[in-house]
Amino acid sequence: MKRREFIALVGGGAAWSLAVHAQQLEQVRRIGMLMADSGSAGQSQVTAFLKALTRLGWVEGSNLRTEVRWAAGDAETIPSFAKELVDLRPDTLVGQSTPVVIALAQATQAIPIVFLNVADPIGSGLVKSLSHPGGNLTGFTTDNSSLGGKWVELLKEIAVRVALLFNPATAVPLKIYMPSIQAAASSSAVEIVAVPVRDRDDIEGVIAAQARNPGSSLIVMPDPFNRTNREQIILLAARYGLPAMYYTPTGYSEVGGLIAYGSDFGEQLPQAAAYVDRILKGSKPADLPVQAPTKFDLVINLKTAKALGITVLPTLLARADEVIE
Repeated sequence: MKRREFIALVGGGAAWSLAVHAQQLEQVRRIGMLMADSGSAGQSQVTAFLKALTRLGWVEGSNLRTEVRWAAGDAETIPSFAKELVDLRPDTLVGQSTPVVIALAQATQAIPIVFLNVADPIGSGLVKSLSHPGGNLTGFTTDNSSLGGKWVELLKEIAVRVALLFNPATAVPLKIYMPSIQAAASSSAVEIVAVPVRDRDDIEGVIAAQARNPGSSLIVMPDPFNRTNREQIILLAARYGLPAMYYTPTGYSEVGGLIAYGSDFGEQLPQAAAYVDRILKGSKPADLPVQAPTKFDLVINLKTAKALGITVLPTLLARADEVIE
């Protein structure tokens, strides 16, 4: 082979290699994630989401880059994190919880957003309808306004007064659940009272105050603040002998929550990954329907019930999907 031909061949190979490398760089896609949960629960959720994406061919560090920010139930940090992620110009955004997704929607009307754990996406102005979202958002809702009534019904055998624990800055709006809560309360002669908390330091005082009222119980409402502080809430409910109902088994029942009824948020993670995959391959959020949970679990922690001196009726135990002993 002549020297000139060899140089041309080597040069052509180098050019081809550079072209392939450039093409590979172009194929790297970026996702921004703003998570309401933090700590081990949030980390495990992100891990499960990325594993689901890996099964779809998206590998972190190869053709995918993920930027994650943690709101940790702090309403003041959410808008700044949302802007920070939007400024990175990712190919799509993933947001968890109603306050988080509202902040992302306010920060961009162009970048596709897939949401998780959002209540009332229509009432919040995030989508036009569940079947045809219509904008740059779609995802998975926790919307089931009848859950509030179920929580009250499950507590009525052990309480005549139910306090709703929530942080006004981060919680799902109470108006979503109040009609069913009030209907169930009136039919069972149960008193309902809202007890807002605005800071971690408020939690003990609120729980202690409710415990001083005979026949009181607590419903820990859907709220990133409550979820971030769930271990403290469960510990204080036990310390003050206050029966408590939790809006989801995930993250509550296994660490001592007395009763939990709701959907498993973890089921939304692989579904969200599938939506992100479709968007990265060209689908529009406006064409992907918002999906709601179809399965709800009742979990009872008998160990906690015994510690509180509560006898759980056999009829209630028979309804439980899981009993922790």
